[in-house]
Amino acid sequence: MGRDGSGDRDQFAADELAIVLSHFDLGTIEAIQEFPRGSRRAPKLILRSDKGLYLLKRRAKGKDDPFKVAFCHSLQLYLASKQFPLPHLIGTKAENNSMLQWKGGIYEIFEYIKGTGYDNSLEATQDSGKTLALFHKLIREYQPEYEPPRGTYHASKAIRTSMEQIPRTLAKVDPGSSGQANRMNDVVSFLYDSYNEAAQKANEIGLSEWPMQIIHSDWHPGNMLFRGNRVVAVIDYDAARLQQRIIDAANGALQFSIIGGGEDAAQWPEYLDVSRYKRFLRGYDATNVLSKSELRTIPWLMVEVLIAESAIPIAATGSFARMDGLKFLEMVERKVRWLHAHTDELAHVLD
Repeated sequence: MGRDGSGDRDQFAADELAIVLSHFDLGTIEAIQEFPRGSRRAPKLILRSDKGLYLLKRRAKGKDDPFKVAFCHSLQLYLASKQFPLPHLIGTKAENNSMLQWKGGIYEIFEYIKGTGYDNSLEATQDSGKTLALFHKLIREYQPEYEPPRGTYHASKAIRTSMEQIPRTLAKVDPGSSGQANRMNDVVSFLYDSYNEAAQKANEIGLSEWPMQIIHSDWHPGNMLFRGNRVVAVIDYDAARLQQRIIDAANGALQFSIIGGGEDAAQWPEYLDVSRYKRFLRGYDATNVLSKSELRTIPWLMVEVLIAESAIPIAATGSFARMDGLKFLEMVERKVRWLHAHTDELAHVLD
């Protein structure tokens, strides 16, 4: 479930751009084009030169801790050395550094990879699962030089705190909604209890005792580029962290099977696309076998993801992208109830 930004995008100043580009050997720049994707606080440009296509990015404030960037870059460089499909980082001229630090900013240049978006096909879904399994397999023995983050959507105190905040936020942004207070409290209470139950169920199955490794932690269609039905590049490693691999697989299974709709969340169906769900996990399992216990945790982890992804933005702003917060939470409630009713079926979908 993606979220759109709002407001004007940050841009590069002319002198800033000239100085930054002088630190890289990109050949003769022939064209520069704005790349209006992702965070509005992180300006991006496509650079066309006689050597190829590149993507220049200045990190957004709050995402520019040099040690966290160094962890992400070391992970990407490791994956590149294993021929994993991702855009390669371009090093600086002087010391071949993967990032340039200048006047408090952090700049990155990647090779630009052409591709298309996810087409919802079963074949693309299966290849996305296969690619995640390959990522986990390649990275299993990776020992990061820098300390990786650890927390995720599973059993998170921050998620619980966000849910507790939601009624106050909704009342503040829409004072006229007091007549819906009972309904709002019922929805939030149901989701709060469901989140805690799902976390407990996953841990009872054994999740908390399973080995941890580096995971991508943001595996969804928007972070993949395709050619036909094949993944040609995986992007955005900023959320990578140390956790159990099933945390990634469950999130991916949800992101590639969820059915949304327009800007009226009330029109979103409650069910998942079970065919895509099965294909994603089949693609994963064919490359990196999932245990029966791991498969049993997936429906519970999907409940946690659904609730976590809505709780944080709605607690902060009262809405999800441009959608009304309460209506969106009611949609999440319907999907969670569907997951509750189909837990056994989803857990045994590969049998």
